[in-house]
Amino acid sequence: MAMCTLAPALAPEASTASPFSAAYERLTEVFPSLRITEVRDAGDLPRGGGWVRAAELAGGGAALDAFLAWDDEQVRRDYGERARPDVVASFGLHRYAWSACLLVTLPWFLHRRVPRVPVESVAYDRASGRLAVCVREFSCLPGDPAAALPGARVVEGEEALRAAVREAAAEHLGPVLDGFRPHMRRGPRALWGMATDEITEGLWYVGHLLGEERRAMAEAELLLPGSVAPFPRGAAFRELSGPDGETYSTRDRASCCMFYTLRPEDTCVTCPRTCDADRVRRLSGSRA
Repeated sequence: MAMCTLAPALAPEASTASPFSAAYERLTEVFPSLRITEVRDAGDLPRGGGWVRAAELAGGGAALDAFLAWDDEQVRRDYGERARPDVVASFGLHRYAWSACLLVTLPWFLHRRVPRVPVESVAYDRASGRLAVCVREFSCLPGDPAAALPGARVVEGEEALRAAVREAAAEHLGPVLDGFRPHMRRGPRALWGMATDEITEGLWYVGHLLGEERRAMAEAELLLPGSVAPFPRGAAFRELSGPDGETYSTRDRASCCMFYTLRPEDTCVTCPRTCDADRVRRLSGSRA
């Protein structure tokens, strides 16, 4: 049986590295708030303290209640009021899914390797910004040195690899969405719209940090060109023009984070509630 952390038989000094180490280390370099640790067996995923298994979130119950209690307390502490339970759940799902999607999308973006990460293989500590993952199988292209490793599945071409990204993301997110759904006033289509946003905006943001924002946007458009089951919307980037002819990239989220229920005047710049004039004003201000 293949070990979870797949060590490539390359140069001796690289013998303990997995096919994903470089991507996850690069993420921490540009975004220190999120750190990813690989473990050799799912039984080695951390427990206790602030850690929760993704499978526990998917199962609902006490583990998910405790997870959402963190969001409830954060809202009361930072905004001095209680949020609706479905808003709390929306915050918690966003904060988990945004990070978890990068387990799949970043190795694909940087190295054209797509790990499978079912919920049984991931744990999360939100307080410290840490993910732990056990990878048994992954997809890659012909000619990749990692293709010779146990657990590798070689696919023919970029579109097949993009399909593997969508499959891996859906495999992980599907059970998690099911776990959160009783806490939210949203049906399956709206929840998968949230998944579309987390995939797109996580890759977009980290691509910007890497100095490859335009490529990240182009890759996201190819990955999610429109409605591709189970994702109901595409990445859907578009350009806005400023008063002096400058351009700004934006998109309309397929879902809403519900922050407006706490601060109606302070919406996300990609929120469908934010008009284009406000987007240009805010984006031009941030550029200045």
